[in-house]
Amino acid sequence: MSRIVFRNARLFDGLQRGLQPASTVVVKDGSIDAVEPGDLPVDDAQVFDLAGRTLMPGLIDAHVHVTATIPDFFKLSMLPQSLVTAQSKDVLAGMLDRGFTTVRDAGGADAGLVQAVEQGIFAGPRLFIAGRALTQTGGHGDTRPAFFQNVGCACCGAVGILGHIADGVGAVRRAAREELRNGAHQIKVMAGGGISSPNDPLEGTQYSIEELTAIVQEAEAARTYVMAHAYSPAAIERAVRCGVRSIEHGNLLDEASARLMAEAGTFLVPTLATYAAIAANADRLGWSKAMKEKTDRVKHQGIEALRIARAAGVKIALGTDLLGDMHASQSDEFTLRLPAMPADEIVWSATAVNAELLGQSGRLGCIAPGAHADLLVIDGDPLTDISLLQQPKRVPVVMKQGSFHRCTLAPAR
Repeated sequence: MSRIVFRNARLFDGLQRGLQPASTVVVKDGSIDAVEPGDLPVDDAQVFDLAGRTLMPGLIDAHVHVTATIPDFFKLSMLPQSLVTAQSKDVLAGMLDRGFTTVRDAGGADAGLVQAVEQGIFAGPRLFIAGRALTQTGGHGDTRPAFFQNVGCACCGAVGILGHIADGVGAVRRAAREELRNGAHQIKVMAGGGISSPNDPLEGTQYSIEELTAIVQEAEAARTYVMAHAYSPAAIERAVRCGVRSIEHGNLLDEASARLMAEAGTFLVPTLATYAAIAANADRLGWSKAMKEKTDRVKHQGIEALRIARAAGVKIALGTDLLGDMHASQSDEFTLRLPAMPADEIVWSATAVNAELLGQSGRLGCIAPGAHADLLVIDGDPLTDISLLQQPKRVPVVMKQGSFHRCTLAPAR
């Protein structure tokens, strides 16, 4: 049988916000072949009668670190690359188990991991990678401890190394070109301070306007874009004015920076799950007092940033940014957003909005002829009860590119 058919599906297609009753979806050769209301007779097919269950696109996480197999970035950079690659196998499989059929890696994964997933060596979501994130000396991606002078030892590798240190317009142009040469789908830049780096303040700005502009120019020349790590309004506004496509985190967003983002069409990628997970694991992580204080601050302001962004009309994507064994909290992102966003809007962020961010509208995040057959079957309506996406038993089918990763339903024929 060359085709797979889902009948009697309540369809969330990623093209419209609501559910459509009693639809038929035909999968052929890894893609969606047909979508029809009602019942569509199909011969020579494996048929699944969903009996009113929801059929929806596979989920997309727009901010992950699949090679962050431990939460200490300096220790991670000292591990053998082969070991980090081997450890990432379970991270990737876990994401696919949770229904994430596509993820955007924000620093660490390389083209070899992309190929490992594409070739079926590792089970995992489709990967869009940034390679190593561009960072200034002493920036958020500079993981060297104080007084560690040998740049080569901590920054020469690929897998597991999140930062590419470069200073000056010429150097950042070369760094961006190097990441693109090595297979990056987009460029990541550290445009401000972060919580997991002990010495850079959250309000700080990183990279000059000239450097940020040069990085964006290099990405645009390669027909791609820049994603920018930024928390403070100053860092956000500088990055947006320089032409970045997405702001990662953005927890200290204010009304003025939100308006600027909306006017420019810049996406916001909040990552609430990581702050909740870090706060719950703070004692065992061994983080400094300053790092814990920064975490508490952004954790408490994350929901307010979402409210400000929604009010301004910013395009809100979905990311998680988890590290080490905290990857298991990936699906917590859905319910953590509920104080600021309704369930249907969160699902829209994880499908249609993220597909648009990736430049993959019509191929990902939707159920339409020609799209990749990345599909989930849900027992219930996730647009009203998004917690269903956190319960594997309520997600009996996970399909990626037309192949079942999980299927506990019996075919009708």
